[in-house]
Parts: sequence; structure tokens; C-alpha cells
Amino acid sequence: MQSHFGPHLQQMDRSSRIISLLDKVCMKIEPSQHQYDLAEERYLAVGKWIAGAADDLLQNSSICVQGSFATSTAIRPPEQSEYDVDLLCYVPNDDLSLQPISLKKALGDRLRQHATYGKMLEEKARCWRLNYANEFHMDITPAIPNQACQNGGCLVPDKELRRWKESNPRGYSKLFKARAALEPRFEKYESFGIESAHDSVEPFPKRKEMQGFLRRIVQLSKFSRDFYFSKKSIALWPISIIITTLTSRSYEFCVGKYVFQDELDLLCKVVEHMPDTISCKDGISWQILNETTTGENFAEKWNTDPERAKAFFAWHQKFLEDLRKLRVSVGLDVIRKDLSDSFGVEAVTEVFDDITTEVSSARQKQKLAVSAELGLTTDSSCRAIIPKNTFYGFVQER
Repeated sequence: MQSHFGPHLQQMDRSSRIISLLDKVCMKIEPSQHQYDLAEERYLAVGKWIAGAADDLLQNSSICVQGSFATSTAIRPPEQSEYDVDLLCYVPNDDLSLQPISLKKALGDRLRQHATYGKMLEEKARCWRLNYANEFHMDITPAIPNQACQNGGCLVPDKELRRWKESNPRGYSKLFKARAALEPRFEKYESFGIESAHDSVEPFPKRKEMQGFLRRIVQLSKFSRDFYFSKKSIALWPISIIITTLTSRSYEFCVGKYVFQDELDLLCKVVEHMPDTISCKDGISWQILNETTTGENFAEKWNTDPERAKAFFAWHQKFLEDLRKLRVSVGLDVIRKDLSDSFGVEAVTEVFDDITTEVSSARQKQKLAVSAELGLTTDSSCRAIIPKNTFYGFVQER
């Protein structure tokens, strides 16, 4: 009798292994557990120091993580060994007469009072940066409450320090985590790939929270962007908050609408629908609004530099084409080339070097299998085991 699985099972088998390779790529570019532990240690220390300030402007201040570490989507910046850790110093002062430049100065003065921080301190346009050599740098942005925001938003300085502008990092992170918790539905088959799975200093996000489809898709999208624009103008690349926002919206839409063949189908559909919630009025006014507050448009720079919008859509089309090509790739050599074309040679080479080591170890342990789609693999669930190879040939089981 003919199997009900047929070629679809073969596609599932190949797709799941490609997803496994993509997962390994993400593991190469995301912070290690040691780096997470270091970041948490530094974060707690600087938060405690700021909270102990005598300056009235910093009284009752609290600190929290924002950006990619808050959503657990951090990846290694291109051409850098240091990760970006973005922090928010929240001061419960709702006096709008307080000037951004004054609060920023008070924050900088407090950091300079510390024997270590004073030597590491670098002033940026809206924040203060602590440079931990060969580890990461922490950007600390001052903020005050936004009484007009019903979602508990805040106000942060603009780049000129002339006015306050709307933001809501805490609300944004909460919304992202809610979307990340949504479970996609798959056709009949089990998932082989990624697991679905009042202090002055808020808890630092745990690394285990990085598991999950949405976070991996964001990481892959950002890594694709980094490689694509490394050969073009980095000044035009879409900022990470745009990629994270569009990916999370698309993920929510796709999970509610589709039943997926496999994880690779999920990845392709989420990337395909990323532009759907971009708004453009009269063909000139781009909007990607922050849903957790009012007045924050992540695409505001697209309106002063239209080339940024063109660059986003060009990258997005290339990324989608790369994923669709990868979906039909057969054989490790072809898959390796396609992955390198999408994400660069360095991380992909590291992944395949690890696979070579695993295969060598598995051969010694007689756990090496052969897959018609991929070639050699350490997954022997549905493939023939290759006998151990010695200098004298294959050793037969007795």
C-alpha cells in the first residue's frame, strides 16, 4: 500500500534540517550565556549606582533594559565584537518644564562620579555610553513619564536635546513577548526545529527566553540585513526596531491565518507579509507607528530620505527570494552556498565546521547516517547507519 507521507515527508525532513542549520547560525551570532551573565552583572551594578544618586533630578529613578536584549533578539553587530545593550533610566518626574539636556547632564554627572564608569563614559546624542572593552557597550537613555500615554509610556530626549519625544520600551517589550508566545499550527507533523516553546532595577531578561519562532525570525532577518547592506550603504539600512516591529506583526497575522507545512514554511510566510502593515499616505508619507504609544513613527527617517524606504523593500525582496531558494535546496554543499549567499561566509563556515566535527565524532561512535536529501548527518531516525570506517575499511558488526 502506498504511504500517506510520500514526498511531503521528504520535504519535511529536509526543511527541518535546514531550520536546524538556521538555528545553529543564530546561536553563532547571539550572545553566549557567559556574555548574558556579564551583561546582567554590569546592568545590576550600574542601576544600583544611578539609583543611589543624591541629585534631586535622579531621585527614585529606576532602570530597565530596552531594545534587542529586552526582546531577546540581540545579534552580534557587523564588524564588531561588542554587543549593544540599551538601557532606560526612568525618572518619575512629570514636570514637562524639565529640559532633556538637564536630565541627561545629571545622569552623566552621576556616572562620572564612579571611579570605573568615569573612565568608560562616552557621550552620545541622546544618551551616555559605557564601553566595556571586548564585551559590549551600554547606552543609557534618560526618560520621564508620559502622562498622555494610556499604556504607561515615557518621554525621551530627541537628538538635539530640545524636546521630549514619545516612546514606550516597556510596553513594546510586553507586546512583543505576547506575540512571541503565540503558537503556530503545523500539518500533522511534530516540529523538528526550533523549540516553541518594585525594585529600582528590573530583572534582566534570561537567555532561555530566546527560544521560539518569532525571536529566531527576527534574528535571521536582522542578520540578513547586516550582510546585505555590508555590500551597500549601511547608512540606508532599516533600523532594528522596524524589522522587529514588522516581523512581530506579520507573525501574529500569519499564526492566526495559516496552518503551516513546516517551520520553513512559517519563516517564509512571516517574511513575505512583513511589509503589509507599512502605511504610506499619498506615496510620500511613510508610517510604521509604535502601537504602544502615540506620536512615535519608526519610519520617520524614510520621510526625509526616501532612499531608505527603497532600500528596505530591495533588501526585503532579496531576503524573501533567498528563503524561497533555500526551501528547495538539496544537498549540504548547495545548502551551504545558499546560506552563505544570504548570511555571509563567516557564521555559516563556523556552523559547518561544527557539523564536520559532529560527523567525525559520530563516525567514531558508529552513529553516522546518510540522508538522500542532505548527505551525511548525525540524525539516524530514518536513515541507514554507516558502519565505522577505519584505515582498513569498514568494520562489520558481529
